[in-house]
Amino acid sequence: MNNINIDLHCDLLYHLLREGSTIDDKELGCSLPYLKEGNVKLQIMAIYAGTRAGSTVEGQKQSQLFSDLIRSENFFLFDRDNGTAGENKNKVGIIASIENGSVFCDETESLDSGFKNLETIIETTRKIFYIGLTHHTENRFGGGNNATDGLKADGKVLIDYIADRKIAIDLAHTSDQLAYDIVNYVDQKGYSIPILASHSNYRAIYKNNRNLPDELAKEVIRRKGLIGLNFIKDYIDVEHPEGLYEHIQYGLDLGGEDAIAYGADYFYWKDHPDTSRHPFFFEQHSNASVYPSINKDIEERFSSEMAEKISHKNVLNFIEGIL
Repeated sequence: MNNINIDLHCDLLYHLLREGSTIDDKELGCSLPYLKEGNVKLQIMAIYAGTRAGSTVEGQKQSQLFSDLIRSENFFLFDRDNGTAGENKNKVGIIASIENGSVFCDETESLDSGFKNLETIIETTRKIFYIGLTHHTENRFGGGNNATDGLKADGKVLIDYIADRKIAIDLAHTSDQLAYDIVNYVDQKGYSIPILASHSNYRAIYKNNRNLPDELAKEVIRRKGLIGLNFIKDYIDVEHPEGLYEHIQYGLDLGGEDAIAYGADYFYWKDHPDTSRHPFFFEQHSNASVYPSINKDIEERFSSEMAEKISHKNVLNFIEGIL
């Protein structure tokens, strides 16, 4: 199996904020050596900050780190036609995304100021693939996955702002209510905004509020969106690594043949205070070098066509209209 691989979400940029961290740090599942070993030709790089004071400073720093990466010898700004040949053949393609609107607009500043910050991030990174309005908690835009709030007034203004910018909206960290409100608002306004869940699994297979309920999964599929398989144990099944393939089968049963992708969510977890969750990943899914092995399993369990779709084709089809 020699598929190229695309992953919809990792936290390398946030890791690089740590003093002394490098792109080669093998304590991180999405470090450069693992990405190369796994034949990852496009890695979406999340710009993340929690909803707290200083969040926008962290956002600006990560956008600059991204800019530095695309000018380096190891990475390049991915385009649909430049990913596998020529001078980029041995590099990793990357595009930036935003995980949590607090990255560019904290809870105290004006929306005008926040949108100026967003424009600076877009200019610095040259392209934002998707924006997630929230993270785990509630913010000015809506409720995160550990909250119950729906779409707030500022969230509506944000959707209006990006409506014609070819930026997708990510549902991976929304409350259920926020996700429903987003798709309803997009329809109400007649926007053609792409929708995805960049790193979420299926709640019917494993109960966790980070996983999608059936109705939302079907909505993403209906809108020709993407659902990125999350490799964190808490979202697969904390005891059974084989559960990853149950999530794939369930996605197929819902009609998601053209929606399923990879969204492994690799991040530095070894200082996470909840040690009961250590390690966060099964050994079989522990870093990006495992993609060829997983592709082989998908080919054997499902088909070579599904391995190609999940590994890269579904994402390439999705980004045709964004890039």
